[in-house]
Amino acid sequence: MHFIDVAKVHVKAGDGGNGCIAFRREAHVPRGGPSGGDGGNGGSVVLVADVQLSTLLDFRYKRHYKAQRGEDGRNKDQYGKGGEDLELRVPVGTVVYDTATDSLLADLAEDGARFVAAQGGTGGLGNIHFKSSINQTPRKATPGTPGEERDLRLELKLLADVGLLGFPNVGKSTFISRVSRARPKIADYPFTTLVPNLGVVPLSDERSFVIADIPGLIEGAAEGAGLGHQFLRHVERTRVLLHILEWSETTEPDRDPISDFDTLNGELERYAPEMMDKPQVVVLNKGDLTETQAATDDLRRAFADRGVELRVMSAATGAGVKDVLEALWRRVHPDR
Repeated sequence: MHFIDVAKVHVKAGDGGNGCIAFRREAHVPRGGPSGGDGGNGGSVVLVADVQLSTLLDFRYKRHYKAQRGEDGRNKDQYGKGGEDLELRVPVGTVVYDTATDSLLADLAEDGARFVAAQGGTGGLGNIHFKSSINQTPRKATPGTPGEERDLRLELKLLADVGLLGFPNVGKSTFISRVSRARPKIADYPFTTLVPNLGVVPLSDERSFVIADIPGLIEGAAEGAGLGHQFLRHVERTRVLLHILEWSETTEPDRDPISDFDTLNGELERYAPEMMDKPQVVVLNKGDLTETQAATDDLRRAFADRGVELRVMSAATGAGVKDVLEALWRRVHPDR
């Protein structure tokens, strides 16, 4: 299944049915009077959050949605049938914007949350409503009002407790595959991860939390460089940020864990300054490598000078991973 997290759709609610102009024409009922019924209301277009969905893929292939029109009123005081609402299921975490104004319309962050994206039109009044003492045979009815019509932009922001941050190939995918049942692609070249991955991390005593792995960030991600800008939105909702850093012979000459840490936080601040208020856990990965072990003490002191506790683990061997998970749990649930 393709992961689609942005979609543009056009929605049109049903128009209201027209009111009817009619008069009773029955035997033994002289001067029967007006009998035109009202038109039915048009159906609305409703977005419904569904926890069973994980992508906006359906909206990539169909972008125009129209609800049912209300029926016109009929003779014999018969009202027209209302149009049925058109319900569109979207993943939990979908944010709805009006394309014309770029204004936020709804944030469907809970399963079953509903948002009326386009309100159906109101049915017109039949001539039975216009009878009076001075007008016994009204020849007046009102048309139904048109249903709302608008262009929407749907953006999916994954709901996770922990968001993984790191440069390409620092071991994020290896980490999430070790601690959960998520099975992202793992290879020795940059940008192996092209879409976000969600995993449920089980701990002892029936504890668990959800972790999100997003594609690797590089400098300039907040302005669109690499893949980061497209997926930075997925860490906006997370409670805790997990920085995964590396120090090895494969690291580029102008990079080191401290500069990587500063670069990543700089990109976060440029994209959404409020994300800097989230708790952060900082981990040095590939702790099983000799060059990493040789630099660990100096790096711990350097981060300590910044008021940051640096943890060390090896996602490949599992060493230190349990301590990292417990640290994440304490920050995800500080009251427990």
